[in-house]
Amino acid sequence: MKKPAPRETILSLFSQAPDGFVSGVLFSAELGISRAAVWKHVRSLRQAGYHIKAIPSRGYQLLQSPDVLMPEALLAGLDCHQIGSQISCLDVTDSTNLQACLLGDRGGPDGAVVIADRQTAGKGRMGRRWESPAGVNLHASILLRPPILPFDAPQLTFLSAVAVCRAIAACTRLRATVKWPNDVLVNGLKVAGLLNEMSAETDRVNYVVLGVGVNLNMLEKQFPKTLRYPATSLRLALGAPVSRLDFTRSLLRKVDELYQVFLEQGSAPILAAWLDLCQMNGQPVKVDGGNLQVEGVMAGLAEDGALLVRTGTGKIEPVYAGDVRPA
Repeated sequence: MKKPAPRETILSLFSQAPDGFVSGVLFSAELGISRAAVWKHVRSLRQAGYHIKAIPSRGYQLLQSPDVLMPEALLAGLDCHQIGSQISCLDVTDSTNLQACLLGDRGGPDGAVVIADRQTAGKGRMGRRWESPAGVNLHASILLRPPILPFDAPQLTFLSAVAVCRAIAACTRLRATVKWPNDVLVNGLKVAGLLNEMSAETDRVNYVVLGVGVNLNMLEKQFPKTLRYPATSLRLALGAPVSRLDFTRSLLRKVDELYQVFLEQGSAPILAAWLDLCQMNGQPVKVDGGNLQVEGVMAGLAEDGALLVRTGTGKIEPVYAGDVRPA
């Protein structure tokens, strides 16, 4: 197992300290370095925005952490099986999905994560542009190498959606719901979008990238005026800011838990969990699939993730692409 970086160990020890204090002696022993070297790492954390106080005879106390996404902060106490095997946090990039795909092509590990504070070419489903200001939201992509057939890969979209809903519940107590195929809603408004991409051959998957964009702290004035679907942020729904660090760490843990379930039990429990979060299931819906228009009652999901709609004639129509709305 890769040895944690010094700053990751320091932040992890702070998180475990019952009274908030960690002695320089303990830091030195855990890191295997001199106390002078410990001081240099503490100073670098201060420069990164951490408010750390040094008190003679007691040690160091972490008073405040910046809401900045850094690998060391995310990995401190993360305790995942697979997700977070490698974390890259970028100030700005074209697209985290694109960077994760490039990482996959270069042999990046299962569970690697790419996060950016700002994207210049973020994208959503059907090539739509994903717009988001810097410093307020989460733009992340997770590289997976599951031993599955390409046919089964689309089901990982549902894994992402369930993980986002569970992270929202854990961090805010808000109840999030899902909308087929890849949206997460709070109070009926879109709060997150998902975009999965895959590299595969005929009989095997090389890698899958789970792209996740979550509106965490956007204000109403920051949303584009030309949205296809009404949107919100967790801050607007909650009435208070949400820690990007806490939410991202929670999301990585939820993805890790569900990924283990997927690898051990297949997609059935993932699809069942997604259906439990879907308020449209069993309700009248309209699906706009471009050339295909379907209206009826949502009748669950097929094993391959297709939306099932029972039409007025009683026929069950599988839908593989389109926008679904309440009828």
